[in-house]
Amino acid sequence: MESKIASIPFVNLGAQYLQIRDEYLNLIDEVGKSGQYILGEENLCFEKELSEFCESKFAVTVANGSDALFLILKALGIGPGDEVITAPNSFVASAWIIVATGATPKYCDVDESYNLDPMMLKEIITERTRAILPVHLAGIPCQIEQICQIAESRNLFVVEDCAQAIGARFNGRHVGNFGIAGGFSLHPLKNLGVMGDGGFVTTNDQELAQKLVLLRNHGLKNRDEMVVWGYNSRLDEMQAALGRIKLRLLDQWNERVVEIADKYKEAFQHILHLPVVASHASPVWHNFLVFTDKRDELRSFLLSRGIETRIHYPIPIHLQIGHNLSYKKGDFPNSEYQSNNSLSLPIYPSLSDFQVSKIIETVLEFALLELS
Repeated sequence: MESKIASIPFVNLGAQYLQIRDEYLNLIDEVGKSGQYILGEENLCFEKELSEFCESKFAVTVANGSDALFLILKALGIGPGDEVITAPNSFVASAWIIVATGATPKYCDVDESYNLDPMMLKEIITERTRAILPVHLAGIPCQIEQICQIAESRNLFVVEDCAQAIGARFNGRHVGNFGIAGGFSLHPLKNLGVMGDGGFVTTNDQELAQKLVLLRNHGLKNRDEMVVWGYNSRLDEMQAALGRIKLRLLDQWNERVVEIADKYKEAFQHILHLPVVASHASPVWHNFLVFTDKRDELRSFLLSRGIETRIHYPIPIHLQIGHNLSYKKGDFPNSEYQSNNSLSLPIYPSLSDFQVSKIIETVLEFALLELS
């Protein structure tokens, strides 16, 4: 179904690169001449700038978004015998990082925002539950304050999966600051992406930040002394340098994406089902999801007009072949509805007004044909 050439591709990272190309090429030369390629000055500056942007006391860079979450759980001492609750409609990384600690993932279905439903959460908590890992899916903040209230009443950690949500806010507060920590991805497709894998953790807990600094670098407190068993999860200097350039443009890029999302919402609100965004939530629309039982037909129709789309995600985590827990079809109906009916439309800063209008007109054309 994928088109090799589309007049409107689902993503266009090349256009973003051209915007910062000259500055980045100059920086490559500077980093190259420095001779410091891992955990150097660029990383230190990037961490400071990330903490300021996310309004957290600390930011710790790591090799990828999955490691960000995994290392948080390890630093909290979560492991065999423990349970961590998350949503089943996310990317598989939200669950495998739990399994990798030796703990067991438990799932809570999602609400109309397609984020973890706090109304269902209390029923899932057991005496083995140690943490809740809510996902701010597609850059839409979940009901994080309610989730944190429930967690606090049960003495549980909240670890926010902010992989898709840098810049998003709830009640004016940046995501990643509500729980004990937040894990962010710098994958190229994210709102803030580098040229490869990358990630970081935000936290306001100094002790946790210090543990993460050890865990990401083999457990070393200096070149020769290992104080805990650690991992190798470091962000390269070149990626940190690129991230710093892009971070300065992120507010501008996010504003453009929100502008496009507003146009989509106005055009589609009466013909397609859209996620319900809480009144206190300010999304950054990493993906723009629409829902219809004619999903595959709409996708084919758009592709025939040169418009690429994606499905996030066609198989929910609990129904993946590699999942060895006793979940079955029908256990999480809202998540399964998403997997069967959602379609992600192109949404990125370099989309022109003409391209946005074409996407809207094509979706409306499909709707008219279906209703006629």
